[in-house]
Amino acid sequence: MPLLVVKGRRSNFMRCFLVAILICLWSCLLQAQDRSYGRSMVVTDRGIVATSHSLASQAGAQILARGGSAMDAAIAANAVLGVTEPMMNGIGGDLFLLYWDAKSGKLYGLNASGWAPKNLSIDFLKKEGVKVMPEEGIQSVTVPGAVDGWAKAHERFGRLPWKDLFTPAIYDAEHGYAVPEIIHDFWVVGARRLSQTPEAQRVFLPHGRPPALGEQFLNPDLGKTLRLLADKGPAEFYRGEIAQAILKTSAALGGTMQADDLAEFSAEWVEPISTEYRGWRVYELPPNGQGMAALEMLNVMATFESDKEGPQGVVELHKKIEAMKLAYTDLYRYDADPRFANIPVQALLSKQYAKQRAALVDPQKANCSPASGTPAKSDTTYLSVVDKDGNIVSLIQSVYDYFGSGVAVGGMGFLLHDRGGLFVLDPNHPNALAPRKRPFHTIIPAFMERGDQHIGFGIMGGSNQPLAHAQFVSNLVDYGMNIQGALSAPRFTIRDTGEPINCTIVIESRITPEVQEQLRRKGHDLVVRKEYSALMGRGQAVLHNSKTGANFGASDPRADGSAEPEPIPLP
Repeated sequence: MPLLVVKGRRSNFMRCFLVAILICLWSCLLQAQDRSYGRSMVVTDRGIVATSHSLASQAGAQILARGGSAMDAAIAANAVLGVTEPMMNGIGGDLFLLYWDAKSGKLYGLNASGWAPKNLSIDFLKKEGVKVMPEEGIQSVTVPGAVDGWAKAHERFGRLPWKDLFTPAIYDAEHGYAVPEIIHDFWVVGARRLSQTPEAQRVFLPHGRPPALGEQFLNPDLGKTLRLLADKGPAEFYRGEIAQAILKTSAALGGTMQADDLAEFSAEWVEPISTEYRGWRVYELPPNGQGMAALEMLNVMATFESDKEGPQGVVELHKKIEAMKLAYTDLYRYDADPRFANIPVQALLSKQYAKQRAALVDPQKANCSPASGTPAKSDTTYLSVVDKDGNIVSLIQSVYDYFGSGVAVGGMGFLLHDRGGLFVLDPNHPNALAPRKRPFHTIIPAFMERGDQHIGFGIMGGSNQPLAHAQFVSNLVDYGMNIQGALSAPRFTIRDTGEPINCTIVIESRITPEVQEQLRRKGHDLVVRKEYSALMGRGQAVLHNSKTGANFGASDPRADGSAEPEPIPLP
């Protein structure tokens, strides 16, 4: 009898043990199959290219398959984006990038933002009767820096011949491509700006209207220009036939651009700035970009514990919104071209200063008129690439507003950006317009790492970018999301109007009505958009694990793009 009892107990124990295992397995399966983000990461031991347009992602992946480096792929993909997203970027705009070298572990930064023409000054505009810095038209144009940025990056980190990088973009320009959803919507919104020149209307409104969804759009003039760049090299843009076309267009519209403004410009290698956030090192580029705002926002957030209700709870959202306001008021007060202004970057990013700013956060009430602090002295496209060796490019490029200045270069098929519109005409402001000065810039690439994990990421969209970066970092670090989940998660942003920071917050409807109501009670003025709003920016991310050699890619569902793995070589 005792033996039967023992056997019975052992049998019951085994049944309970097996049931526990089955429950555990079922729970794991549910976690894998039931998730809050709509697409899987791309995972491979080969390279990955993540962009906001699938043709650009495919072009970059093909370059990797031909033996190209991450930088080669990034340039090729960026060139395609200039064809397929003309309202967002192109060779008439500026560029910033971060490059992580897997072998040395060193991070490089490149600032390829152009300067104001030497004859464009506050006095010149005042004599023209201009009282506010123009945000479109020829007087908003500064020297485009993107092509020289490509050239310097390729010279240092490229493997394939320069000429080979432009083949996909030339093909898409000359043969055309079907206009996708988000790009079609942007085309419609930005069409008014194309009235600046008949040339812009001819090229980008070929039938007197924006291309319809799915309609083929060709730009043979841009194809010709890209062939000139490919065959004759980047100097053609600043000293050759393309430069002459830019100068002729500028002169016809009363612009100030001169030959030496183009010929003497040079992109600049710079040292990235960074902060530590809960064990991760997060990097941005220094001014004249707005990356320091993302780092200051993270520093303020780090003084508070992450909330157990999750990233979409009222406590966490209120904290992030208030941290954003403090960081942005400092950004708008101090940021400018460091060659012309003394910017207290180190002081603004100190942990002590973050504690001072965090003390101003009222957990129960929104601050609708935040003021800048006093630290101690001391439209756009984004893409990310990782190659099979683990090298990472985090690159952002832009013509600024939809279709930039609205000025198309005669016969060349591209628009000039309006980045000069971010200057101010107050001579006492750090960001005052001055000859050969670079304006305050919104576009910022980012990078973060801890141990064996290295991530290149960015989320475009004007003033949205620093706060979107901080939300991405928090989703990943504080709440354990993978890079796709961190990109896809609901976000908030601010209206990109240039007005002082206030309590108006744009938020996605995936934030529950209950949380929205609690935020309103704290004083936040919420503007609720649909579940996946492009106003939150369109992000991309790649991750390299240097221990396993695995690469991961993610692409924002708020865009038309994809993360494409490097294809296997065909025989």
